[in-house]
Amino acid sequence: MMMVLGMFVFSLPTLAYQELQRQSDWKFASNARVGLRDAKQYTGKGADNITLSGWIAPELTGSAFSLDALRLMADTGKSWFLIQGTGRIYGSFVIEGIDEGLTELDGSGDAKKINFTIKLARTDDSVLSALGLGDISDLRNMMDIDGITNSIADKARDVVGNVMDGVKSTAGSIADGIKGRLGGGA
Repeated sequence: MMMVLGMFVFSLPTLAYQELQRQSDWKFASNARVGLRDAKQYTGKGADNITLSGWIAPELTGSAFSLDALRLMADTGKSWFLIQGTGRIYGSFVIEGIDEGLTELDGSGDAKKINFTIKLARTDDSVLSALGLGDISDLRNMMDIDGITNSIADKARDVVGNVMDGVKSTAGSIADGIKGRLGGGA
């Protein structure tokens, strides 16, 4: 397995790409200054696009039906997780385009070789938040000593509070039981 997009597996029997290109952009506002270079202010993340290209030879490897399956996925307009075979998670992507070129045709018009290019565009802001792991700032906070200390202290307070609530509840139940056995007077 080379990569997975949603439930579609890129591999030799389905669709093995020979090239992966990724282009990531970040946005900056530019302000002109007299006698100096323009000042740049970071305004956020830009586009993150991946292009997969290659060819298949249906008689040897790959399937023309794989491109049809990807077209059906694109028709849904949904975003799909893109995960490399090594376990690297790229994020959630939509299929923006598929280019297909048929060459070396036989007498019935069937192609012996199919060139393809698949264009994917990222739709999520954070892989970590999509997986329910928080944001990168949460990880940064966990990595510094103050964040670790505060996190441990908060957890300890929660545990102690829960234990105290449990003790109070149990003590109240025992006291009520004793009162009941002694005839309810106290």
